[in-house]
Amino acid sequence: MAKKIYTVITGSGSYIPPVKVENNHFLSYDFFDPAKGEKVDKSNEEIIEKFKEITNIVERRWIEDNQVTSDIAGFAIKDACQTAGVEPEELDFIIIGHNFGDIAFGTVNTDVLPSLANKVKAKLKIKNPDCICHDVISGCPGWTQSMIIADSYIRSGVFKRGVVVGADVLSRISDPHDRDSMIYADGAGAVVVEAVKKRRPVGILAHASRSDSVKYAGMLELGPSNNPNFNGQKKYIKMLGHKLYIYAIRHVPQIVKKSIEKAGLHLTDINKIFIHQANEKMDNAMLAGLFKLYKIGKIPEGIMPMVINKLGNSSSATVPTLFDLVLKGKIEGQSVKSGDNIVFISVGAGMNINSIVYKVP
Repeated sequence: MAKKIYTVITGSGSYIPPVKVENNHFLSYDFFDPAKGEKVDKSNEEIIEKFKEITNIVERRWIEDNQVTSDIAGFAIKDACQTAGVEPEELDFIIIGHNFGDIAFGTVNTDVLPSLANKVKAKLKIKNPDCICHDVISGCPGWTQSMIIADSYIRSGVFKRGVVVGADVLSRISDPHDRDSMIYADGAGAVVVEAVKKRRPVGILAHASRSDSVKYAGMLELGPSNNPNFNGQKKYIKMLGHKLYIYAIRHVPQIVKKSIEKAGLHLTDINKIFIHQANEKMDNAMLAGLFKLYKIGKIPEGIMPMVINKLGNSSSATVPTLFDLVLKGKIEGQSVKSGDNIVFISVGAGMNINSIVYKVP
């Protein structure tokens, strides 16, 4: 059997922001109904309790006032490079999946020029001109989409080593009068990927994707505050949560099954599922839907690690952050070992879905 080029993760890193925001932080908020433009006719205690019941989020992390997305992306890259034992100067590419670029504290003004990847390269003082940089704007699947692009780069032989980052700061783009603001968090995760030649498949085995923009592009967009008298000229992240939930549980299991089949595997061959930390109820429903497709009644305990209860939803950062925490033994009862088959899954704005099957070297 001839050797083939495969994309392997050789190091991971993450940045968990230091500011811990518990649910009681939102007791003083004034939440408005977007349809009526009036205050929600429920107490904040009721709103928060219902929110926790659905999402299982009890706290989330926000960045410090003097930080922006490019800062925390750089921290995650440093961590990943250190784990991989490579210098940033040795990277052939930097790809950053994100949504809003840098947003300075006290504003909702997104700054995406130059690209976040170029900003990070400058901040890390990487002088190598052959290290290319670009961003991927793909909603919450930004990191998984970036991984698929990186895999294409490496398998083609164009590049040998790079870093793939998911980084987002949602705390500064969320509407304080929108109940969904409690979901959003900040964070960054990164992996160093390298080309290896092997006779037997390893690393990224297969992937599958789906994009439904004609009907669903408007499920996540920027819009005015739910409070018609608040910052009328500014726009915030807006989500049609229930419709997104229905879309995800209907389509994500099918794409995951497709990726597993493309890898020549069965669901029973999968050891871990790293899914976008969007909403624990939704994630559990997608997992149940996947096992239903295979007519498997019992879901193995611990197959889907979760950290949303402590870290919230940091969009493109959730999957690489979760992966790094598990790899480094920072989540009790969770680990991966050589030979394990794992799946990276994300769904989000667009609507976009990615599923990647990966064999741990």
